[in-house]
Amino acid sequence: MTSMLKNVKVTPVAASAVAATTEVLTSVLDMSGYDGVMFIALLGDVTTASVLTLTAKGNTASSTSSPTPVTQVATAAFTADGTSADDKALVVDVYDPMLRYVFASLTRTAANAVVNGIIAIQYKAEFKPTTQAATVIAAAMGPGVAA
Repeated sequence: MTSMLKNVKVTPVAASAVAATTEVLTSVLDMSGYDGVMFIALLGDVTTASVLTLTAKGNTASSTSSPTPVTQVATAAFTADGTSADDKALVVDVYDPMLRYVFASLTRTAANAVVNGIIAIQYKAEFKPTTQAATVIAAAMGPGVAA
């Protein structure tokens, strides 16, 4: 039996953020030994007209600022109406990033948006089994049959 949990590393990379129109930056991930990373931004209450974009960026240094990060891929800008973004998610996937270090930027403009957190899943690990991030307090795998 092969477990996906042995092949991926799950890391909470940004904590929750209160309603605002400010950018949410994640922590930086070292992509050495992984073929790709998926960032998942979990939204809370999003105000009508809020414009949301999740962007994955790469850098030559373990930094969100210097040297200048390079955009790898971004979701289309999503403009919320009524409840269209409440308790939903934005996902961006970077396969074979061109730079060693990656992080995500969630922009919230025009109106407030609550962020419940951002999770990163690094996948296709070169070395298995992977060790989960210290912020993952419990993990389990099993055959998926009734006990």
